Amino acid sequence: MESLGELLRGSQGRQLLKQAEEKLREVAADPLIVKLRSKYPQLDNQTIKLNLNKLHQYVKEYNNCTNCPGLDRCPNDLEGHYTMLQVEPGDDWTRVYDHKVACKKFLAKSMQDAVRSRIRSFYVDERALSQGYSSLEILDKDPQREEAVGQVMDYILNVRTKGLPQTGLYLAGHFGTGKTFLMCYMLYELAKDGYTGAIVYMPDFAEDLKSMFQDPLKLKETIDILKETDLLVFDDIGAENLNPWLRDHVMGAILNYRMNRKPTFFTSNHDLDALEKHFSFTSKDGDEEYKGRRIMDRIRPFVDVVMVNGYNKRGSK
Repeated sequence: MESLGELLRGSQGRQLLKQAEEKLREVAADPLIVKLRSKYPQLDNQTIKLNLNKLHQYVKEYNNCTNCPGLDRCPNDLEGHYTMLQVEPGDDWTRVYDHKVACKKFLAKSMQDAVRSRIRSFYVDERALSQGYSSLEILDKDPQREEAVGQVMDYILNVRTKGLPQTGLYLAGHFGTGKTFLMCYMLYELAKDGYTGAIVYMPDFAEDLKSMFQDPLKLKETIDILKETDLLVFDDIGAENLNPWLRDHVMGAILNYRMNRKPTFFTSNHDLDALEKHFSFTSKDGDEEYKGRRIMDRIRPFVDVVMVNGYNKRGSK
């Protein structure tokens, strides 16, 4: 077996040494390293030679980031990170340390993922919570809902300055005026501040509860999530196929737990009086005015009504 010295003296060794020298010249001549050496004159050729791989990685990843192809196609060794160097001159020799730093795109995505992870969606299109929001959609798309937008934004601002209140919002209005959109926007904005949230589409939730009879653990877990989340939105309440169990044992339990603790929000095509009539009648037991009033006692005192006016945006482009 050849020794390392014999290998380096051979043609293959000479070729390796030539490649290493070319790489050394290339790295030393790179503007990034020239700039680094002007800051640290102690970074002589010998130090560069000893730390050639670190400096080469630093240059390569800097160039990759300069021509970034997007986070999902990041060519760097650690996706969304680039190499940074720390030079520490010493009495005997200069030390070079490398470490990985997250790029802006990675930090933005991590922030976005953290925001989304704080919001639970039950039967609501996830795109309503993740596609982002523009000022055009929120403020300018429909001047008729300007007052409602202002009330929702005021609520967000109050939470940010004073903390979470006990009172939520009740967004009432015709079909397609953007009530769900505004509640998703509120959840998204407050999730940035660390608040958890859940939004439940009531018609589908009422139907799915029937299957949960056979899975009591899932039922308990779902109810506990809705009790404990910081912000809870019941979307399109009053459109569900009401039954006594949903009203008294599910909605009643959740609302009873949350009142005086955490805010609950509602979107509906009904005003509060019409919603009380809805809760007073079930297909099984008929008219139960007392039970309708009892559930409304857990809603009416704990919401501020917001009328969402405007045209039906579901059919518009």
